[in-house]
Amino acid sequence: MLKLNAMLPHLIVNGRSMRIIQGISKQIANLGLLLMMGVSMCACAATMSWKEEVLLHDGSKIIAERSYNLGGYPTIDSRERKSLDETITFTIPGANKKITWKMDFKDSEPEPNSLNLLVLDVVKGVPYIATYPAGIIAYNKWGSPNPPYVFFKHDGKMWQRISLEEFPAELNKTNVIVGRPPAELLKSFYTVEGVNAQNYDIHTEEYKTILRTPLEHWKPRPPGSNSGRMVRTGDGGWIGMDWFERQPSLEACLKKCAREEVNPQDCPCNTLFKGK
Repeated sequence: MLKLNAMLPHLIVNGRSMRIIQGISKQIANLGLLLMMGVSMCACAATMSWKEEVLLHDGSKIIAERSYNLGGYPTIDSRERKSLDETITFTIPGANKKITWKMDFKDSEPEPNSLNLLVLDVVKGVPYIATYPAGIIAYNKWGSPNPPYVFFKHDGKMWQRISLEEFPAELNKTNVIVGRPPAELLKSFYTVEGVNAQNYDIHTEEYKTILRTPLEHWKPRPPGSNSGRMVRTGDGGWIGMDWFERQPSLEACLKKCAREEVNPQDCPCNTLFKGK
């Protein structure tokens, strides 16, 4: 009170002045609490969402609303949080009916899960999607498919898994953002051109188009191994080794590792470009 009295001598004259000072102190304390809560909320925010245009096989477009719940950071130096689950909502053209797809990414769950979207389309009013298992655990859960896809169609009530033969042949190109954009560069809306720009770095053929024949050498990488066809990314997922093999230079390959938050010990670039 001595310092406060010195700063505000003209207020310290009676009990009313004391109440004024106490009120100011309380307001300052409340403001500090609100600021602390705001910082805490920002630090703990663990969701991301956006809308994107989806170009259908017949040239029409729909809007897909996508959102992720995110967990913690896989490593201390990671910039991207781990994906916990994803929800996608869209409306069937001409039907005014909303359809939702939801997938979790918890390897600890015994049920098949951890699928990343490649294709979302509608044929004769029936929604179809093509996905791929995000990692060795998911790959095994889904029966080790080759080519490495898991297909679904919506029967009007729920999503049903279907075979490659049942997936319409006209649905053969990736038309959604594969995975999720970097959090710090996230936009609220992506046009078809924006979707294509996000997928620009995809050089692996099986993630650009839907292949109809088995891949002779395709094999997911076991966790903890530096060999194989899959590389662990910073968000807890996996990407094909071909993404790195087809980079034009060591520098480009290292940039790919940085963008995908691949740990230095897992980045295959120095081995792939050794002597080149």
